Amino acid sequence: MFSLYAGTYSFLGMVSGRLTDRWGPRRVVALGGLLLGTGLALSGAVGSLAPLYATYFVAAAGMSTAYVPCTSTVVRWFTARRGLAVGLAMSGAGLGIFACPPLVALLLARVGWRAAYVVLGAGLGLALGALALLFVRDPAARGLEPYGGVPPEGRAGEPAAAAWPVRRVLRHPSFAALAGVYLTTWIPVFMPLVHLVPLARDLGLAPVVGATALSALGMGSLAGRFGMGVVSDLIGRRAAIGVALALQAGAFAGLALVRGAPGLLAAAAVWGFGYGAVTALMPAVVSDFFGPVHAGTLVGVIFGIAGPTSAVGPVLGGWVFDATGSYAWAFGAAAVLNLVALALLSLARPPAAARAAVYTRAP
Repeated sequence: MFSLYAGTYSFLGMVSGRLTDRWGPRRVVALGGLLLGTGLALSGAVGSLAPLYATYFVAAAGMSTAYVPCTSTVVRWFTARRGLAVGLAMSGAGLGIFACPPLVALLLARVGWRAAYVVLGAGLGLALGALALLFVRDPAARGLEPYGGVPPEGRAGEPAAAAWPVRRVLRHPSFAALAGVYLTTWIPVFMPLVHLVPLARDLGLAPVVGATALSALGMGSLAGRFGMGVVSDLIGRRAAIGVALALQAGAFAGLALVRGAPGLLAAAAVWGFGYGAVTALMPAVVSDFFGPVHAGTLVGVIFGIAGPTSAVGPVLGGWVFDATGSYAWAFGAAAVLNLVALALLSLARPPAAARAAVYTRAP
């Protein structure tokens, strides 16, 4: 169920990104809130498995408007401090992962799962509909410039890459390299979320250690989204993503070799940090390379290509464990995939005419 849900909302990111560039984020996010809320509320009324798949498909269509429209709108508003801005916006996701499970557990205990679905669906639908009203497509709609100003090339004529049609960007080798980075790093991205607790149990550790490892992962993700956004404004987006990929590779290697609770908690926190950073910085690096005009479409294409592969990792991780009796080979392969992503990142370069348009600092 989760794999199909995650794969569906990731793939539909291509649709929500394109619609964001055409309609603006307000209508897309409002529609997404309606679909997500409806799908969850209807899930509380199902009486068999087949309708539950249908309601989760509706919810996944709504969820597809969460990542791409929001981040692609943020990058339109910031030329300087773009990494900080996207990191702040994305830190909400990390905070939700950390804070929401206890609240949902409390709701389940009070009203049961059917009513909980209805409450969550109605609450999310109303909240997202209200928040959607705050979205503005870009600063020009309010007679403003992006924070940090318009790059010099934008005043004398759009930077070459920003003026390219989407088809030309999609054929550019650097876009293919960026898509490859996220494809390879997203294949194993949900393995720690699914297999950390079983790994702790396999190591003979108490159940509380596995739960604590998940909390450490969530806190690391929150720190990575915000912290590496700031760092990327100082050292550059590619360098920051490279650091995050290296941390993910090291953390996966640590999970393959871990033997006790301290190592498990440390590896989980480091992996969460790298995961949060890689996820948050993707819209910013795409906008740096090719401008913010088509950011929704371009980020949606990468997310739509890479995201569905995340459904593969947990299944393969479980299969490897069943075949070998250990998670070592699964997490070791995940480390190698992140090293492949790092190699692909080295091939990605912004088009020459766009390099001067990438501002990183402002007062």
